[in-house]
Amino acid sequence: MYRIAIFASGEGTNARKFIDYFRDKKDVTISLIISNKKGAGVLDKAVKAGIPTIVVDKETFYETDKLVGKLKTEADFIVLAGFLWIIPDNIIKAFPRKMVNIHPALLPKYGGKGMYGRKVHEAVLANNEKETGITIHYVNDKYDEGEIIFQAKCSINNSDTVETIAQKVHELEYKYYPITVEKLLLGNIS
Repeated sequence: MYRIAIFASGEGTNARKFIDYFRDKKDVTISLIISNKKGAGVLDKAVKAGIPTIVVDKETFYETDKLVGKLKTEADFIVLAGFLWIIPDNIIKAFPRKMVNIHPALLPKYGGKGMYGRKVHEAVLANNEKETGITIHYVNDKYDEGEIIFQAKCSINNSDTVETIAQKVHELEYKYYPITVEKLLLGNIS
């Protein structure tokens, strides 16, 4: 059985989709939820689902191997779902090609430090883009620069707002992120 650790900083809407998607699967389970915020909504979702949680501070995350040790015993794969810190080298090296992230735009456009959530959608709208979407990619040591695994697109029309674009992108995230991770784990995507 494949064990997934999810890293999230906020409410955990994508994490919730993973929990629901893998709830009755025999090959994959969510084994751990890690957050960098004590009051993050994702922690409540994890507790309700009976999934262990860890809240990590910057010093532990960046200056020790404590989290790497825990991850090696508790997880086979890592999913970033709205986790806003750059991942340190010790975790990247411990999980080569076993850690993915989702970005709310079609990379390489609108990626990089500070480009997350609403900020991405505002930039897309300001530049009069005709389409946007999601990018699922492997994690490396730079924001949003890992090898692209999967992209899905949605159109933008003249009446769209930041909020309607966000809704379209969220729908793509919820539809494609868990299934893409499952395909990766089961060898249906390389």
